[in-house]
Amino acid sequence: MAKINLNMITQRAIEEGVAMEKGKTTPDYFEACSIIEMNAEDIKKLGINPNANVRVISESGEVIVKAVVGRQTCYPGLCHIRQGVWANQVVPPRTQSTGEPQYSGFPVTVEPAEYERIKGALELVQGACGLWKGDE
Repeated sequence: MAKINLNMITQRAIEEGVAMEKGKTTPDYFEACSIIEMNAEDIKKLGINPNANVRVISESGEVIVKAVVGRQTCYPGLCHIRQGVWANQVVPPRTQSTGEPQYSGFPVTVEPAEYERIKGALELVQGACGLWKGDE
């Protein structure tokens, strides 16, 4: 299976802000934030088509998201996940004494996850602290 190492940057986006006003458990928020924006050549290196599910793995965790061609400038080797529930699964907790996690400039591995399901916001948050009961 193909894998690629990239430099992750989390970011804000208009779509995320609009969807957040509707609520973090809405389909609009899911569509706006459960994506990873990548350079088209990096998507090709993975051997997948745009809009395929991928697993993003960092030192802190992993998350399944949909890989899309960058809607903003996205150079080869760089990727973006919008700040929020999905990004938080992989953001390192290091703060470099700033009090803020390291939201940008950390390494991730991305691999195809075609048959994996993208979890919703509530499932990710409750699952992270052992409270998710939806699969029972």
